[in-house]
Amino acid sequence: MFEILEKERIGPGVHRAVISAPEIARAHHPGQFIILRTHEDGERIPLTVADKDFDKGTITLVWQEVGVTTYYMGTMCVGDKLQDLCGPLGKPTHIEKFGTVVGIGGGIGVAPLYPITKGMHDAGNHVITIVGARTQGLLIMTEDMKKISDETLIATDDGSFGIHGFVTQVLQGIINKGTKIDLCVAIGPVPMMKAVVNVTRKADVRTVVSLNPIMVDGTGMCGACRVEVGGKTLFGCVDGPEFDGLEVDFDLLMKRLSMYKGPELIALNNFRETPRGCQCALPGGA
Repeated sequence: MFEILEKERIGPGVHRAVISAPEIARAHHPGQFIILRTHEDGERIPLTVADKDFDKGTITLVWQEVGVTTYYMGTMCVGDKLQDLCGPLGKPTHIEKFGTVVGIGGGIGVAPLYPITKGMHDAGNHVITIVGARTQGLLIMTEDMKKISDETLIATDDGSFGIHGFVTQVLQGIINKGTKIDLCVAIGPVPMMKAVVNVTRKADVRTVVSLNPIMVDGTGMCGACRVEVGGKTLFGCVDGPEFDGLEVDFDLLMKRLSMYKGPELIALNNFRETPRGCQCALPGGA
C-alpha cells in the first residue's frame, strides 16, 4: 500500500510522484488533500492531490523541497512506500457551469489548480488559466494546463518566458479588456493570493483561494490550522481548504505561517547532517 510507482523531478526542487492509493483515488474530488508520513518517525504534512486515476487506483502528488519531510520525499525512489496516507480530506471544490472561470496558479500552486481547472473545463466553463513563476526555470505543468484550458497565459516576473510581469498584471489586463469573469480561483504563495484578491475586489469578482495553513491532524481536532475568514475563526482542514478570498485575513495568515520558521530551519539543518539528508540538493538548488 502507498507504493511510489512513478517519480520524476519537474523543476528545481520540485517532484511529481504517482502513488498507489486505490481507496483515496476512488473517493477524491478536486480541491481535496491528503496528510502523509514518510516513515515511522516522520512528521505529518498536508499535500493537495494534483491528479488521480480511478481505474489504476493511483493519485499524483507534486511537492517542493521546503522542510524536512519534503526533502526526505525527494530522496525516495520508485518502489519505496509511504508509512501513512490519510485522505481525502477537506471540502471538495464547488464545480458547476459558472461561465468564464479564471484560474491562477503561482509556482507550486499550479499543481493543486490542475484538477480544479480540469473539473471546471469538463463542466462546460470557458477556462482562462494564468500560470506564473519568478523565472522560466520555475514554471511547472504549463503543457498540462494548456490541455485543459481554453486560454493559457504564462507570466514570469523577470520576463524570461511568456509575459513579463506578475499574474496580477495579467489578470488586470483581462479585466481591462472587458472580459466578464464569473469566478476566479487563485492558488499559490500567500502574498500572491492576497495580491490577486486586491485586484478582484475592485472588479467585484467572486474569488476562491486555497489555503494550506499549519496542519497537524487534518480532522479539526487539534486546531492548529486556524484561519480568520470574515471575522470568524475557521479551520483550514475541515472548513477549507478553499475559502472566499475576499474575506480572508491574509496578514494574520502570514504571521501564523512564520511562527515556526526558526525551529523548521534547525530541523532541516539537522536532517542534512544525516546520511539520507546528505543526498539532498542545497535549499533552493536544482
